[in-house]
Amino acid sequence: MDVFSKHKRSEVMSKIRSLNSNPELILGSELFRLGFRYRKNVKALPGKPDLVLSKYKTVIFVHGCFWHSHMNCSDGRTPKSNQVYWIPKLIHNTRRDQVHQEKLKELGWKVLIVWECDIKKDLIKVASKLTAIIRN
Repeated sequence: MDVFSKHKRSEVMSKIRSLNSNPELILGSELFRLGFRYRKNVKALPGKPDLVLSKYKTVIFVHGCFWHSHMNCSDGRTPKSNQVYWIPKLIHNTRRDQVHQEKLKELGWKVLIVWECDIKKDLIKVASKLTAIIRN
């Protein structure tokens, strides 16, 4: 059972942004501080990656745990209410992500996924891992 009324839930969900989310902005700022330059949400690439580091032929997707069904994460759980809507929606999101990642790899891009919860837990650790992978 949802804790919000149907109207309130609709209002809450409508305020969720698909571009320039807080985790995306935080990670982007940290990478910029570390000397990486990037473009955001490049429409010409499959899936419009959140961060595109052309110099390194690398794209980074910053996945929200809920929207992209992060396994073993409390924020990635399936809602108890309206499962007829949410289960197919979340499965579709996951499949779409896989298709975009495969297309990018076929085009020669290195594809990195960063989860929202990891950024919240330890941004420095995430940035350090990304730096090592990007420069490798």
